[in-house]
Amino acid sequence: MPKNTVFIHTNAKQILGAKVGAYALRRNSATPDKFDVRIIERESYAFFDAKEGKPFLRNGGTRIWHNDDLQSFTPLRFLPPELMGYQGRAVVTDPDVFAAGDIAPLLERDMEGKAIMAVPRDGHNDQKGYIASSVMLLDCAKLTHWRCEEMFEEMFEMTRDYVPWITLQMEPRETVGFLEPEWNHFDTLNEKTKLLHNTKRNTQPWKTGLPVDYTVREGRRFGLIPNAWFQARVYKPHPDPKQEDFFFALLRECLDAGEVDEELVRQEMRLNHVRHDALELVERAAPLAAAE
Repeated sequence: MPKNTVFIHTNAKQILGAKVGAYALRRNSATPDKFDVRIIERESYAFFDAKEGKPFLRNGGTRIWHNDDLQSFTPLRFLPPELMGYQGRAVVTDPDVFAAGDIAPLLERDMEGKAIMAVPRDGHNDQKGYIASSVMLLDCAKLTHWRCEEMFEEMFEMTRDYVPWITLQMEPRETVGFLEPEWNHFDTLNEKTKLLHNTKRNTQPWKTGLPVDYTVREGRRFGLIPNAWFQARVYKPHPDPKQEDFFFALLRECLDAGEVDEELVRQEMRLNHVRHDALELVERAAPLAAAE
């Protein structure tokens, strides 16, 4: 039986966040030896490359797949059960999710026979029954039907729609249980937060001031937004300064511990993946309280 594992799925644009997220998971657990943390990167899976520039089914319409999109890693949410040999427990998170509490109790909790547990967000993005798959607790033995590459291919065969797939609407309802909001706390950091998710792309704290580098896939209320207009925008400051402070304090610890190399930060700054004053903010970051 494999050790319980947290998988952080990412692409090259979000690799620094993924590394900080991996560090935070271990830092803030009383029992970090009880689980593994593994980063899985889109660039490691050739089946993505074959679909560059090809149409796929999304929200009932056709879109074009671009591997350099900020969120091109999201199909990898369905890969962990395969990587676990369909055994044991896994948690999968986005690369912009940072542990403020201990992940171990989530990995060990009673799933009451469910295959998947996640936070519900009914009505988010105008989607009834929306479930946030950005953080999921998985009983891998119950997910033998998850074959990531095959499922990805079906989007391009126009037999699998990305939106109901990614929001878990294609899973039998009786196999999905719900987590408390603090296990995927959307841009909320308070005394209850277990996993902070800086999910609003336009205010991710490590990107403030950079040109926006993602595209709007649907414009449900205003129609499709032209890419040229959107790319003229820049990332805004996060409305909660505590969340910016939290990220850069974690990054400072990563650098001090050798978990992240300063040259990687400088490279990400040159690539416009990370704001250009990141190292200055690291120097100013107040130390975090010791993990309990």
